[in-house]
Amino acid sequence: MYQRRTCGYVGSKQAAPILLESLAKLEYRGYDSAGLAVRDGDKDFVIVKAKGRLSRLARKTDGGNAIPGTCGIGHTRWATHGEPSETNAHPHMSDDGNVVGVHNGIIENYQELKAKLLRHNYKFYSDTDTEVAIKLIDYYYKKYEHTPVDAINHAMVRIRGTYAFALMFKSYPGEIYVARKDAPMIIGKAKDGDLYLASDVPAILKYTRDVYYIGQMEIGRLANGEVTFFNLDGDVIEKKLTTVEWDAASAEKGGFEHFMMNKGSPGYAQCLHQG
Repeated sequence: MYQRRTCGYVGSKQAAPILLESLAKLEYRGYDSAGLAVRDGDKDFVIVKAKGRLSRLARKTDGGNAIPGTCGIGHTRWATHGEPSETNAHPHMSDDGNVVGVHNGIIENYQELKAKLLRHNYKFYSDTDTEVAIKLIDYYYKKYEHTPVDAINHAMVRIRGTYAFALMFKSYPGEIYVARKDAPMIIGKAKDGDLYLASDVPAILKYTRDVYYIGQMEIGRLANGEVTFFNLDGDVIEKKLTTVEWDAASAEKGGFEHFMMNKGSPGYAQCLHQG
């Protein structure tokens, strides 16, 4: 079901090489395109995509060295809406570059939401449900409080389907926002304060074993070495770090589609507890 893989990083190191390495850990799961969005301080987002193998994206970015920045998100995609292409590959961006994001899952009412956005003069360049979601979040960002959490909250209650979003906002450099419903996501915190996110445990085990499990219909903000969680009302939720004790082979779920589906893994029990 979850044929898309996500990773993210914000910290003191260069993001793109870390993102490529994290995606490579998930490469055997299958995909048809890949992409990165990286930001260097408050400069504009740099988005690079490639159809086909992750190695093509690595070549286009010189192993990530060609796109400097310490905050970024990455994605590999197996086409569900729209053919495999660079245009349909993630990350996607709002019309004016205000919001950039990636998405795992399937948005069931994306046509309805797209029609709404077209009435508000949004333009669409891809055939994906993800582009619709990114522009819906941008719409609510501009309509209400101009804060990421408020915008994401409004979008979440209107989206039907499954999703795990990783998002960056132009006015909030050095920050990544995440949200989840039914699709997997894990957030890691290293001893040096660097923060990682991924759709699967193996992508971050090299960097840290201390993780947060984001619950159903929750939002997270990764910034300044800390992760803050919010509910749909925008209230802060307290969470404790959990240490991943099992080895990489166990983290790869023994053939399960995702670690949360393996009832023998600690991740499964923890995610049930979180919602």
